[in-house]
Amino acid sequence: MDIPFLDLKAQYKSIKEEIDKKVLEVISSQRFILGPEVEGLEREVSTYCGTDFAVGVSSGSDALIISLMALSIRGGDAVVTTPFTFFATAGAIARLGSRPVFCDIDKASYNICPDRLDELLVNEIDNKAKSKIKAIIPVHLYGQCADMTPIMALARKYGLFVVEDAAQAIGAEYPASDGVKKAGTFGDMGTLSFFPSKNLGGFGDGGMVLTDKKNLASKLKLFRKHGSSNKYFYDVLGGNFRLDELQAAILRIKLKYLDNWHKGKRDRAYYYDKLFESTGLVENGLVQIPELVNKKIGVKNYHIYHQYVIRVKKRDDLQKYLRERGIPTAVYYPLSLHLQKCFTYLGYRKGDFPESEKASSEVLALPIYAEISPEKQEYIVNSIKEFYSI
Repeated sequence: MDIPFLDLKAQYKSIKEEIDKKVLEVISSQRFILGPEVEGLEREVSTYCGTDFAVGVSSGSDALIISLMALSIRGGDAVVTTPFTFFATAGAIARLGSRPVFCDIDKASYNICPDRLDELLVNEIDNKAKSKIKAIIPVHLYGQCADMTPIMALARKYGLFVVEDAAQAIGAEYPASDGVKKAGTFGDMGTLSFFPSKNLGGFGDGGMVLTDKKNLASKLKLFRKHGSSNKYFYDVLGGNFRLDELQAAILRIKLKYLDNWHKGKRDRAYYYDKLFESTGLVENGLVQIPELVNKKIGVKNYHIYHQYVIRVKKRDDLQKYLRERGIPTAVYYPLSLHLQKCFTYLGYRKGDFPESEKASSEVLALPIYAEISPEKQEYIVNSIKEFYSI
């Protein structure tokens, strides 16, 4: 059975005529950098997410870097984040000469744990008068929001900036005390990625920064053009962080379908849940399906399922078994960041973040997209059942 891990061709086929027409329009205009398509996408994404401003940038990774630059995070500063995330989150901190400070995750959501964050900040700030911690980067992993109410309370208590890494969670909702809000709208800034595999993916790299603060939006626009407010005159040291017109034009079309694609993924995830629960795998503790920590009344997009991630026993053996049966899977992420070679200088050791390390040895992402057929899902789950001989 032919099962792609992600079938972008099927998605493209459903909107091909619209996409092709728009791409040709942009090519005919011969305007490719920071034009009306970028401006239009910025308006539409800010409206969709619920922020006053959105600034298009070159990638999700650059969105993190430029956000920290706009907050004047620099060498000698420290930023708290999770060790269980894609490299770019901590990489952005280190690239600016700042120190990543890791905080362990909540085992249910895989997102930064507010209790552990509280303990860390007490140790780092209350007991160290000269602490250099300036910001927190919570990550909304796999498409489900981190627990932002206590995180924001801690940020306010200690006077810290918050930059949300919402690269995997555009449109995901969280039941805040002042109403349902979307990922990327709680902190000073929120970052998005339009990498092709994301729920809202372009035809190459792209990203965006969300904010309600006009001064930060202005800084972001300045920094993305090498720090130039007038051509060939530079106010600050910026970079080339611009979003292409072609990508913006494509994303504007795809944004119209995003909530339908979210629903399609949730429906497919629900079917996975149902299949697993009927096999005995969940009951016997061999498979743990995703825990929906934000599924409450009034929260529609409680999880957008950028990935459908299960926890399993004998993960590596199972992955090999599935590969032999034509079933692609992925591990996000196989080695916690505090154990990565490039971060050895931080001085962390194995055992420092047990929940992150445990997740790295157990998580397995299964194929999920709106177009995957029930028959393929049944084949996948039955193959997992056969592996465990239930």
